[in-house]
Amino acid sequence: MICKKKTIVIALSFLAGTAIAQKIDLSKALQEAATQTRTMLTSIAAMPLSDKRLVAPRTEEKGQLKMVGGKDWTSGFFAGNLWFLYEATHDEFWRSKADSFTRLLEDQQYNGTTHDLGFMMYCSYGSGYKLTRDAHYKDVIIQSAKTLITRFNPRIGCIKSWDHTGEYPVIIDNMMNLELLFEATKLTGDSSFYNIAVTHANTTLRNHFRNDFSTYHVVNYDTATGKVLKKVTHQGYADESAWARGQAWGLYGYTMCYRETHDPKYLQQAERIANFLLNHPNMPADKIPYWDYNDPKIPNVPRDASAASIMSSALFELSKYSKNGKAYKDWAQQSLESLVQNYRADRGTHQGFLLLHSTGHLPAKSEIDVPIIYADYYFLEALMRSKDIKK
Repeated sequence: MICKKKTIVIALSFLAGTAIAQKIDLSKALQEAATQTRTMLTSIAAMPLSDKRLVAPRTEEKGQLKMVGGKDWTSGFFAGNLWFLYEATHDEFWRSKADSFTRLLEDQQYNGTTHDLGFMMYCSYGSGYKLTRDAHYKDVIIQSAKTLITRFNPRIGCIKSWDHTGEYPVIIDNMMNLELLFEATKLTGDSSFYNIAVTHANTTLRNHFRNDFSTYHVVNYDTATGKVLKKVTHQGYADESAWARGQAWGLYGYTMCYRETHDPKYLQQAERIANFLLNHPNMPADKIPYWDYNDPKIPNVPRDASAASIMSSALFELSKYSKNGKAYKDWAQQSLESLVQNYRADRGTHQGFLLLHSTGHLPAKSEIDVPIIYADYYFLEALMRSKDIKK
C-alpha cells in the first residue's frame, strides 16, 4: 500500500512543482456564458417546434440547432445549464427559464427503458432542488430513482445500460447515474438506493479497469451467471484503447462516490485514474484530450472538449479530498483556462453553445468536432467549482 501511494505522489510531483494556475476572470466567463445562453434561448424560440417532443438542445448539425426529445440521454443538460446560471447570478430570469425546461422532462421519471435517468433527471430536477427545495422536484427525483433501480440485477451487481443486445452490457458512463441514487437515499432515508449504487460502483471497480487504471467502455455480463463475457468499446478507437470521455466519466464517478460514501477505496481509485490521465504521454500540452488516447493518428485527430470539461470539474472536486490536491487543482485550472481562451464559441455564434470542438461518437461518424450540450454543462460546473475553491 505504501508503494502504491508513493507511486502516485512521484508521478504527480512534476505537476505540483511546475504548474502555475492561470487566472480566469470567473465573473467575466460566467457573464459571457449567460450572454451566449440567451442566444441559445433565442435560437430555440425561433425554431418551428411543431413537434412538442423536442424539449432540449443537443448539438449543432449543418449549421442548425439540433433539438431532442425527453427520452434522449442529453435532455437534462440544458436545464442544468440554466440552473447554474441562476446559481451564479441569482437572477429570477434564469430561475424561470430553468424551471420551464426542467418541467418539460417530468414524464421521464417513469422511463424505465434507460440507464441515463441520472443525467436526465438529476442534472435538471436535482440541480433545481438543490437551489429551490421545491417539494415537487423532490418527488420527481425520488420517483426517477425508483425507476432507475428497476434496471438493477443483483446477480450481476450492476444497473443494465442498454436493452438492444441479448447480453447484459454495462458502460463506464453509468457511474454518473449513481448520484441520483445517493440523492434519493438522502431524501427518503431508504438505504436500498445507496446499497444499489455502492454495489454497482464496486462491481465496476472490479471489472472495468485495466492494470494501468484506464477503463474499458463496455463490459458484457452473462445474465444467468453474472460472469464477465467480454470487454469491448462502442465509442472508442478499439476495445483496448482509452476512449477519452469514458476515462473522464470514471474519474468523475469515483470522485463523486467518495464524496457520498467516504469509502477510501473510491478516493484511491479516483487518484489512480487521475494519475493515468494527467501523466499520459498523449495528453496535449493545452490539457484538452484527443478523442481517444490511443488513436494511432495522433496528433491529427479530433479533440474532445467535453472530456476536458468533465475532467476539470472532477479534478476540482477531487482536489478537496486528496493529498495531491494542489496538483489536481492546478491541472484543472489550466485545462479550464484552455477552454476559456481557445475553445469557446464567439458571442452570438453556433446557436448559443458555449464550447466548440467536442467529439460525440467518432466510430459512427457522429458529432465530430462540434459543440455538444454536455460539454457546456460540465464547463459551467467546472467554472462554479473553481469559484467555490477560491473562496
